[in-house]
Amino acid sequence: MASEAVIPRADRRLRRARQATLLSLATGVWATVLLPAVGLTREADTGRVALGAVGICAFAAAQTAVLYAAVTPWLAQRWRRRAQVGLAVVAALTVPLVAPVAAGAWPTWAWIGAALMGMAPLLVGLPAAVAVTVGTLLVSAGVAWWTDGSVGRYLAVTGGIGAAVAAVNWLQVWFWGLLVEARQGQAAQAQLAAAEERLRFARDVHDVLGHSLTVIALKAELAARLAPVDAERAGREAAEVQRLAASALTEVRETVRGYRAVDLGEQVAAVAGVLRSCGVRCSVPTPPAEVPQPAATELAAVLREAGTNVLRHSQADWCRIRIEREGNAIRMTVANDGADDRGPDEHSHGLRGLADRLAAVGGELRVRRQDAVFTLEVTVPVPS
Repeated sequence: MASEAVIPRADRRLRRARQATLLSLATGVWATVLLPAVGLTREADTGRVALGAVGICAFAAAQTAVLYAAVTPWLAQRWRRRAQVGLAVVAALTVPLVAPVAAGAWPTWAWIGAALMGMAPLLVGLPAAVAVTVGTLLVSAGVAWWTDGSVGRYLAVTGGIGAAVAAVNWLQVWFWGLLVEARQGQAAQAQLAAAEERLRFARDVHDVLGHSLTVIALKAELAARLAPVDAERAGREAAEVQRLAASALTEVRETVRGYRAVDLGEQVAAVAGVLRSCGVRCSVPTPPAEVPQPAATELAAVLREAGTNVLRHSQADWCRIRIEREGNAIRMTVANDGADDRGPDEHSHGLRGLADRLAAVGGELRVRRQDAVFTLEVTVPVPS
């Protein structure tokens, strides 16, 4: 069965795959309704016809509920159990309701038994599925004996058709489970990429602060020891501690604000890799090699925000990133499909902050949405 982990309902590709799986499984439900319904046309007693129709429709509804639960990973476990218990109760009721229909002329209940046998792999593990299969075959044989039908015919329909339905149902739900697990793997890969980026930033901060704080601690300890015996030198050491602390603070601010060296090519490749790991086709031409470091820093900050917005605020199938030099400016364009009204615009906090940051260096940030395509365009000036 498909994993029960929560899958985002907004994932368009996974939703389409789920709809296709449900549609395919629904063909089995129609067979459950139509083939036993043949018996209704061969039954002369209107009372039996009415009871048989009620039993067949109730079984089809219970079967639909179980199939829906089998391909709905976000459904609570209690609802799965209720659907399974409901199917078991309805299946038991079909024996007195459906079995007498067209007795001896058409194996009406045998088709119900085949459908029940076909559902077994979706409900329970292999040992229990074998037990359900054996029990269903015994009931089918008992119904044939009770209604003066052919035991061999009943067993052939229940066993043969049931085994085929079980194989088809199991295969479809197995494929669905693989899709769910693949989507979970993509999400985990994206989270891992984000965690690696946080670790990289932590290492940068450690590199900046580690040496400075060690020297500050040693200088402060020395000043404390010198204070009682050499106040003048202790003062010099304290002043040095103050200078080192101010220098470390400046370096930290530069690191946090992204003023250290940035490889724009690596940043583009990292963002593209995260998008691809989440199933978004990403087109990234090689950025120009002569992008100055200040412009590269600003573009990298915008690129990270743009990549986050694609994952958080859209149902994108594709994303195009283009960076090119135009005279005394570098222009970066990030476009993606799958945008909706809940996505970012020029008033979103992240983009507004980036627009203010770019304005401080003479740059500009513009966004536009056309149909379902969202485009972010950034221009950063560079010296001629």
